[in-house]
Amino acid sequence: MEHQQAYRAAGGGKHRVYKSTKARARNRRLLIAAAVLLATGMAASESNAQSGPFAPMAGSWSGSGTVTLDDGSTERIRCRAKYAPIGPTMEMSLTCASDAYKFNLAANVRAEGSAITGSWSEASRNISGSLQGRGGGGNFEVVASTAGFNANIGLRTSGNKQTVTMRADSQFRGANISMSR
Repeated sequence: MEHQQAYRAAGGGKHRVYKSTKARARNRRLLIAAAVLLATGMAASESNAQSGPFAPMAGSWSGSGTVTLDDGSTERIRCRAKYAPIGPTMEMSLTCASDAYKFNLAANVRAEGSAITGSWSEASRNISGSLQGRGGGGNFEVVASTAGFNANIGLRTSGNKQTVTMRADSQFRGANISMSR
């Protein structure tokens, strides 16, 4: 009994387990509050990153379509795309392939109002050029050009569905692609 009285006196008259439990509960509440604040901050920064004109396109997409070559023949293609918008800018990649045909299109674009400008490259043919066009809200019409090559590219995004159409004046005549995320 004397031992318990000495123990309580050292703890200010309170049982140490009670004080430790109270401290743990306070620490737990602080950790939960910090986690909520962190999650809120992350959601806000994601929201800011996704609030530009390219926001509806964000993420990874895949699907299929057809490519038309200069001889008029068509081939089925499988495609995947990745769009990484940050405010009024976006990095994108589109890779499509069939048994005999492949292209790897990459672009960096910027929106100012409804005007779109940027640059593009196609890795398998080692060509690059500029992009210009108009659009917003996930729907865009742009012209990709370089010396001796012009292509009209249309992107239409609605929810989790996207269509990409390309028309060119070269060996590659065009493509029609449907994708989803």
